[in-house]
Formats: sequence, C-alpha cells, structure tokens
Amino acid sequence: MNQPATALAPSAAPNVSASSYTERNQKYWMRNLLVCVFGSFTTLVSLSMLLPFLPLYVKQLGVESQADVIQWSGVAFGATFLGTAVTAPLWGRLADRYGRKPMLIRAAVGMAVVMSLIGIAHNVYELVGLRLIAGLVGGYASASTVMVGTQAPRERAGWALGLLSTGALAGNLIGPLIGGLLPGLIGIRGTFFAGGAVIAVAALLTIFVVKEDFQPAADSKRKRASAASTHAAHGARTHYAVIGALLVTAMMVLLANMSIEPVITVYVGSLGVSPDHLARIAGVVMACSAFGSMLTAARLGALADRIGGWNVIIGCLVVTGVVMVPQAFVHQWWQLAALRGLMGMSLAGLLPAIAKLARHAVDESRTGTMLGYLQSAQFSGQVLGPILGGQIAVHLGMHSVFFVTGSLLVACAGFAHWARGR
Repeated sequence: MNQPATALAPSAAPNVSASSYTERNQKYWMRNLLVCVFGSFTTLVSLSMLLPFLPLYVKQLGVESQADVIQWSGVAFGATFLGTAVTAPLWGRLADRYGRKPMLIRAAVGMAVVMSLIGIAHNVYELVGLRLIAGLVGGYASASTVMVGTQAPRERAGWALGLLSTGALAGNLIGPLIGGLLPGLIGIRGTFFAGGAVIAVAALLTIFVVKEDFQPAADSKRKRASAASTHAAHGARTHYAVIGALLVTAMMVLLANMSIEPVITVYVGSLGVSPDHLARIAGVVMACSAFGSMLTAARLGALADRIGGWNVIIGCLVVTGVVMVPQAFVHQWWQLAALRGLMGMSLAGLLPAIAKLARHAVDESRTGTMLGYLQSAQFSGQVLGPILGGQIAVHLGMHSVFFVTGSLLVACAGFAHWARGR
C-alpha cells in the first residue's frame, strides 16, 4: 500500500511546496493538539494553584511582617511570567531550528523538576529563584502554541488555537480552586510535589504520544525558494506593520485583563461586600473573565477561520473596550462579575486570531520565532497590566482604570484596522 507513495517521492522532491512542515504533519496534528491541551492545562493548574496559599508559604519560609509577605508574594508570582516573557522568543527560534517536540519535552520536564524543587525551598530567595527558573525553562503553553500553530491546517488553525487557549484558561481557572483544597489534605509542600507529578504525566505523554516530522534541510530549502517570491509579493513595510499590530494587540489582551487585578478586592469591598466574604467574592469576580473566555475561545477561533482573523480581532477589541466602561459604574458585585464575564468572552477571540495571522505573517521556517515573540508580548502584558492598573488607581482613582484600559483597547482596534489596510 505504501509503495506508490514511495515511488512518487523522488519526483515530488523538487516541488518544495509539496513537502511543507504543515503538510508533512497533517496526520499528527489532531493527536498532538489533544496532548498539548492536556499539557497546557496541567502546567497552568500547577502554576496558578499556589495563589490561595502563596502568602502562607512565604510566611512559612521565614518572612514575618505583613508588608514583606505581600511584597515577596507579588515578586514570587510575577517572576515566572517575567522569565517566560524573556525566553519565549529564544525557545521559538530553537523550535524552528530543532523541531517543536523537543521544546515541548524541555518545557514539561523542566516544569516537573522545578515545581517539585519549589516544595523543598528553604527560604523566600530560593522560592523566587525557582519561580523565575520555572518561567525561563518552562512555557509548555507557549511551546504548544508554536506546535499547534504550525501543524494545524490553515482552514482549521483558528479553531485549534482556540481549543488550546480553552485548555490554558481552564488551567488558570481551576488552579486556584485546587490550591484552596490540596494544602489542607497533603500540606503546602505536598501540593507542589503533586503538581510536579501531574506535569510529569504530561511530559510522558509528550515523549511517547506526540509525533513530529521535522526536516530542517527540507525546510531550509523552502525558506530559500520562497524568500524571493515573498519579498516580491509583500514589501518589508507591510510585514512590519502587520507584525507590530499583532504584537501590540497580544500584549493588550492580558494587559486589559490584568489591569484591575491589584485593586479588584478593594473595589469589590467598596460595593458593599462584607469583610467576611470579601476574599471569596473577589475570587469569583476574578474567575469570571477566565470562565467567559472558556465558553467562546474555540468558537471565536472557528469564526476567525470563516470570516478572517482581522475582522475578529478588530471586533473583539472594540467590544472589550466598550464593555470595560460600565464596570466603573456598577453598584453590586454581581454586576461587576457579569461584565467581567462578558469581557472574557470577547477577549477570548483575540489570541487564536492573532496566532493564526502571525503564523502567516512570516515564512514557514520562522513561524516558531514569530509565535515566540507573540508569547513574549502576552506575558509582558501580564506583567505590565497590574503595574499600570495600580499606578492609574493611585493617581487617578480606581474607576479611571476602566476608562483608560477601555480607551487603549479601542485605540488598539484602530491600529489593527490600519495594519489590515497595509
């Protein structure tokens, strides 16, 4: 049965377009997608589950004053995202050179080891250092975006990336819930060991289930063959406009979602919630955006496949910007929760559509590098969002955070519209 295909192989070799990376991996992409969704879910559960007990662990490591506990907790939590933002372009470049699967294995094994080591940290400096290393060597979700974004068929890339985003969002949503339960059952240190063990399962699945047909020599030939035609068809200015708009938009997605995080508990308290229920209600409000995104990520990704990524990006940016404004005028916590849920539903369409367009904004042999920069932009937004939101709240008031963020999103929609015209 395989002989005819083998016989045809030599005659097909000169046609570089017939042996593209995407076409060679057509038979693997769905199986790889499922493993990537599971791996992204488990790694993000492990990273986010420490939110409820992070201050307790910092105190257990010898930090005594309340102010220092809060400060070190923030530094430890943000260190991972800073590390990922720094190294994502490097891992994307290495994925182009050595393949996508090795990057997934590196991220899963590295995360499993580091997560377990966090459970035996002796002081807060080791905690922060290990969280930073987790970001530097980890990034399974980022590596998954590179693999899925380059293997999924063009006509289904938006849906596939949306499904992958759903797994990551579910991990971020469920992680804090698990983190609120496990320490009471197996202890704080035991919780880190459990997280490392689950990531190890994802590592084994990646090693033995994920398949990849990576041929750097063939892809290099494709790169040289397509370079001249690419530059003839598209000017460099056009590419830079498109890439710039995609990177800025990717940063704005998480910046918008995280801008209110530093003051959301205070804001919920100003809505009449009693101190006894404040932490629980604030947690529900925070989770609503992730829950809303889970509901629509795959659907909006599929919509991008049908009507085009730019249309989805511009529409979602405008809707999200508009939904930000009424959050400043709510009188009850449930109104804020509902609006945050709607905001999450519209934000969810951005990342799959951005990744889909980014995949085709550069030559196939540079897709991993491009998607790596995209991941870096996202995590930069996750770091800058709370900083920007906190500064606006201090100098202009909490309500101003919603107005400024909404305005930035609408301005970003205008920038995306301009880039599409280029």
